[in-house]
Amino acid sequence: MQPAILEDMAALGDAIRSRVLLALERQELTVSELCAVLQLPQSTVSRHLKTLADAGWVGSRREGTSRFYTLALNGKSAGKGGRNGDEAHARKLWSLVRDQVAATPGAAQDARRLATVLTRRRTASQAFFASSAGQWDRLRADLFGADSSLRAIAGLLDPDWTVGDLGCGTGQMAAALAPFVGRVIAVDGSAEMLQAAKRRLRDVENVETRRGDLEALPIDAGTLDAAVLVLVLHHVPAPESVLAEAARALKPGGRVMIVDMQPHDREEYRQQMGHVWLGFAEDQLQRWMQAAGFTQTRIVALPPGAQAKGPGLFVASGIKQG
Repeated sequence: MQPAILEDMAALGDAIRSRVLLALERQELTVSELCAVLQLPQSTVSRHLKTLADAGWVGSRREGTSRFYTLALNGKSAGKGGRNGDEAHARKLWSLVRDQVAATPGAAQDARRLATVLTRRRTASQAFFASSAGQWDRLRADLFGADSSLRAIAGLLDPDWTVGDLGCGTGQMAAALAPFVGRVIAVDGSAEMLQAAKRRLRDVENVETRRGDLEALPIDAGTLDAAVLVLVLHHVPAPESVLAEAARALKPGGRVMIVDMQPHDREEYRQQMGHVWLGFAEDQLQRWMQAAGFTQTRIVALPPGAQAKGPGLFVASGIKQG
């Protein structure tokens, strides 16, 4: 059996193949882009790519209808009869070849043409945004949903946190939080709501549902890293008691987030939806949060949604004193 290094030398012993690898080390490219960089026909570039891929020097990935190629020295296994996993030797060999090839006039011209190819990529992207700026928000919403960016914000949460979804309802918030944190404890006083939450969360392993009053949470003191109360406080007779109980369940330094309605005059909500409070004034909520032991409190009005028909919302946050 021929030593792997001889096979590697055979693969690299062609000036064009060495220039291909040098270009692919600098940037992931398609076949057509490589043709432009090397000024060679597609059949020639494709033939050399196949030789390099068979020897394990080139990796590729598909993106839509395009295939991108790259130098395969970062933890990739050998190809058909290629480097046989001896990456250290392959790196040394490539380092020697690269130093020689990079100093040639052909490689210098390749580098200039590569810069042109990458400029074309940026120009195409810039042209798209220049023509789509006026409709970008609508286009992105059509493609990914109007709240796609907001849902992604949960990725900022600590993956080790235990979060309490207090007044979880049908589990919508718990489902949104679960992929990003260690554990979610979802609490609600309504058996029917909890059943709906359990159906929604039946395949989510790190969410635990518990039935209990928000004024007497079924959660031990100092358990939670964070607590959320989303459109909950306007349903309870004593919001200050709920906030105090949330503070009890939080660890020192734990965070609370409240989403609720700004003050409004829609009296029909009391009869139709069981609202106890017609929204909350900022100074009123600040007093309750501070009395519960929260510091660094802040309240920010949320911009109304384009299709929203209800009162304006706010988000309030605070940190439990240590």
